[in-house]
Amino acid sequence: MAFALIPLFVAALALAWLCCFPDARERLGARLGRIGQGFASLLHRLGRRTHRTWRNSSDSVRQGSTSLGRDIRRHRAALVAIVVLLLVPPLLVIGLRRHVMLDGFDVTLRDGGSNAELVASLLRGEQLVPPPPLPPEIFTTREVEMIRPDLGGASRAWDRLDDDFRQRLLAVFKVMKERYGYDMALLEGYRSPERQAMLSTQAKTVTNAGAYQSYHQYGLAADSAFYRDGKVVISEKDPWAMRGYRLYGEVAQAAGLVWGGRWKLMDFGHVELHKAGAGPSARRH
Repeated sequence: MAFALIPLFVAALALAWLCCFPDARERLGARLGRIGQGFASLLHRLGRRTHRTWRNSSDSVRQGSTSLGRDIRRHRAALVAIVVLLLVPPLLVIGLRRHVMLDGFDVTLRDGGSNAELVASLLRGEQLVPPPPLPPEIFTTREVEMIRPDLGGASRAWDRLDDDFRQRLLAVFKVMKERYGYDMALLEGYRSPERQAMLSTQAKTVTNAGAYQSYHQYGLAADSAFYRDGKVVISEKDPWAMRGYRLYGEVAQAAGLVWGGRWKLMDFGHVELHKAGAGPSARRH
């Protein structure tokens, strides 16, 4: 890897030398111009003065090389400093790290690579941190209440979610934002048995599960939607939101989560994590 970068550094060194020493740049330009004139003269007098023209061109190149060598020797200390500045930092980075990542460019979220690879890369890294909480009032607007009533009493505390599930969901949120441009909004995470029982008595568009029958009671489920222009967007009737739900389902499944969009009673914003020894199935045994 380091050897492959050497030609680039040599080219950068030459450009730096020309930028630092205007007199050398002017002389080099003049010499190149004379050489060009020599070749033009060669073509013009090709039939009569071939030998003489070649000799003059060779002399010009020789003189230019000699003068260039003198310039390099005269500014040797400055050139050495430029070489050190150009070569040492990137070589140290390459030598000390297997993967080089520049500020502002996340290699895990580049256009290439599948969602599964991106999520796996994020989960292998440092612990992901939950985003700042959104204003509570955006969850109780008339538009939101028409689709998801009682969201005002829902828990959006990330620390009440299972650790593994929380990291997977945060990775999904990160991919949705940085790869697809969707800001996600957590509508509800942990849900108490009492709230679950209350919701199950409402319209079946909310939930069919009673108390302890939902993964919400175990911190293993979450309902999410999208945040756009200061508002929560839930309805899949919005084409932008529907596209987002499809992408959300793809990324969530790549993270090992179960997506509610595949159920008979489709719940596009719902995801849950099935773990051995945890959840409603474990409680029944």
